[in-house]
Amino acid sequence: MALHPQCAAFLAPGADAPELIDIPIATGRAGAYADMTISGEIASDVAISNRFIPGPTADLLIRIYQPAGKSAKNGLVYFHGGGWSYFSVDMYDAQLSALAQMTDSVIISVNYQKSPEHKFPIPHDDCFTGLSWTFDNAEALGINRNKIGVGGDSAGGNLAAGVALRNRDEKSFPIAYQLLIYPCLGLDFESDSYNTNAVGYGLSKRTMSWLWSLYLNNESDHANPYAVPLASQSCADLPPAIVITAEFDVLRDDGFRYAQKLEHDGTSVIYREYPGMIHGFFNYGKFIDDGIMARTHFAEAIKELLES
Repeated sequence: MALHPQCAAFLAPGADAPELIDIPIATGRAGAYADMTISGEIASDVAISNRFIPGPTADLLIRIYQPAGKSAKNGLVYFHGGGWSYFSVDMYDAQLSALAQMTDSVIISVNYQKSPEHKFPIPHDDCFTGLSWTFDNAEALGINRNKIGVGGDSAGGNLAAGVALRNRDEKSFPIAYQLLIYPCLGLDFESDSYNTNAVGYGLSKRTMSWLWSLYLNNESDHANPYAVPLASQSCADLPPAIVITAEFDVLRDDGFRYAQKLEHDGTSVIYREYPGMIHGFFNYGKFIDDGIMARTHFAEAIKELLES
């Protein structure tokens, strides 16, 4: 279908703005916080708290979403998007408080360290630390250790997929599911979605390629599945996956290919492409209705996997 009118209206004011690659990183980071209400209203019946946990190279801020008045039995360790270089847990209160309420889950959002100051594997290691901390503290958090998922959007989806692969290889924890929202998973910048949506839809081909270069150290990282999940030799024995893509997104084919790879190797997949949508729509609930409706869709898929 055509680009959704709400997406077109959302993109229009920034049509002539420079891309992230063309401005200082500090400027881009500051601009990300220009409108902290962009995702919509925060759920009022969810308690939100912060704490620091020890990480491999630094103390890490985590934000905990606890449905008020409920003894939540489910858990989700979440990694935010932003190209490994931008955003923070502050951008996700509306989205994650809603998911916590809808899925009766305690959600732990990890504020991993950012590239290019902290390249791979530091953000990955930070996220795995968040997963480990959650399992170690599940009882205190009121979470069933057998009902903890891992998830993220965009670069956070990359981190979630990498954490799930490492967790399988190290046989660490019983992850119940993985939620991958328009994830960046591979380095094929000549895919159909990269070329079709190269410019004009928010995240450009040029900027996404640059963000990868900020995150990875050198070509040796290209074959590391914890950094580039589509490089994995096998996707067998992974947690069931919910894979979300957007039609007008350079990363659409990344998600679709990974869903195919998971299914081919015997991993259960719930796949959904959002027609007419752009990269990041989950975060734009104030302006794009599907950003709000997606929360219900994600919650339904999570409950389906947890109850199966």
